[in-house]
Amino acid sequence: MKSPVKNKISSVFIPVRDIEKAKEWYSKILGLNGGEIHFGHLYTAEMQDTGMILDTMPNWRDENGELATFNVPAMMFDTDNIHDSYKFMKKNNVELVTEVQHEHFFVFKDPDGNMLMICQNNN
Repeated sequence: MKSPVKNKISSVFIPVRDIEKAKEWYSKILGLNGGEIHFGHLYTAEMQDTGMILDTMPNWRDENGELATFNVPAMMFDTDNIHDSYKFMKKNNVELVTEVQHEHFFVFKDPDGNMLMICQNNN
């Protein structure tokens, strides 16, 4: 039987603690415009290609009400200039985990502690 599941990622979820603050931060860092907050805990960002959903994930917290974060880079954002992107993040006081590695990528954290990556697109 052929799989009915498509080999396409439609959206990624990022766990956040405060939906309004996360929406504001990601909008600034990624230059997002628009998008909506749904049900008081989901923000669907208007992205190119794969979607991004910020979620306070009320159903996925532990017994103490804590929300797990990504402790390794779980997704990668593209850039045409890795050094300009690094300078932009530094100027905006983003927590940088690495410097530019191999002239190709660097890792940073969002305000909730999720590790994310920016990688230069050489195509």
